[in-house]
Amino acid sequence: MDRFREMQVFDAVAQAGSLAGGARALGLSQATVTRSLAALEIRLQTPLLVRGPRGTRLNAAGEVFAASCRQILQEVAEAERSATGLHAHPSGQLRVSVPRLMARQVLTPIVLDYLAQFPEVQLSVQLRDDTPRLLEEGIDVALVTGQIPDSSAFALPVGIVRPILCAAPRYLDLRGRPQTPEALRDHSIIESNAHLARTEWRFLCDGAARTIRLAPRLTCSTRSAALRAALLGLGLTRCMSHEVHAELQDGRLETVLEHCAAPGLAVQLHYREGQRAAARVRTFLDFALPRLRAHPALRGRIIPNSEMMDCPAW
Repeated sequence: MDRFREMQVFDAVAQAGSLAGGARALGLSQATVTRSLAALEIRLQTPLLVRGPRGTRLNAAGEVFAASCRQILQEVAEAERSATGLHAHPSGQLRVSVPRLMARQVLTPIVLDYLAQFPEVQLSVQLRDDTPRLLEEGIDVALVTGQIPDSSAFALPVGIVRPILCAAPRYLDLRGRPQTPEALRDHSIIESNAHLARTEWRFLCDGAARTIRLAPRLTCSTRSAALRAALLGLGLTRCMSHEVHAELQDGRLETVLEHCAAPGLAVQLHYREGQRAAARVRTFLDFALPRLRAHPALRGRIIPNSEMMDCPAW
C-alpha cells in the first residue's frame, strides 16, 4: 500500500477512534487496515496509536501526525477538485476565527448572509481572543486586531478600532465625568482581569504617556461581564470601541477622556494560500471584506445616529 493510502487509512482510524470504524469508513477489511497501520508505524519507526479494549486513541506522536495528514489530504482534495472544475463552486468546511465580541457586534449578520448565498459551505466559527496560528490549527480565515507574526499568511486591511473608557450615563450623571486620568482615582473602576488586585491604565494625553495605578471596585473574569456591569451603572471600564458599538450608538454607554485615548489598532482578515485558496475561502473574503469595511464599528470613531444614514449597507 502506498504512502498516500496509508495516510488515508490512518486519518480514517484517527477520526473514527477504532480500527473497525476506520475500516467501515473506507470500505476495507479490518485486516487490511491493521496491516496498513503496522506498515506505517514501521516506516516511521514510531508508534502512533494506543490500542485497547475500548478502542484506539492517538498518542502524542499520533496527534501531530494526524494533524499533518489531515492538512495534506485536504490539499490533495482541493487540487483534484480544481483540476476537475469543481474549484469554482464553493463547498466544504470553512473555518473562521474571530474575537468573541467582534462576532457579536460585527460578524454575525455577515456570516448569516454568506451562508444563505452559499448553501454548500459548512461554516465553523471559533470565538477566541488569542492570536490564531492558521496553518497549525487548520484555520482558513481569521479576523484579527493588530499585527500577528505569521509570515505564511496574507492580510487584507479591514478598518480601525481603538481603546476607549466608558460608563453608563446614569453613573456619570451621579459621579461626574472625569477630565483627567488622575480623576479616575475618585471613581468606581471595573476591570476585566479577575487575577489583579490592582491595575494600571495607560493614557496618551497631548502626546505624553501617562500611567495611572488604580484599585478596581469590581473585577470580572471576562470582558463581557465587565461590560454588563458597566451597563448596570456600576462604574467605568476599558474596552475596544467595536465591543460596545451598539451600546454607544443607542446611548446606553458614553465615552470619557477621549482626548487621552491611545492610538487605534488595525483590523485585518488573515488567510492562507493567496490566489490558490479554495473557492469557499475566496468567496468568503470577497463577500465579507466590503461589508466589514463599510461597518461603522470598524471606522475608528463613534458615528452618531444622524450620520448612520450615510453609511453603506452591510
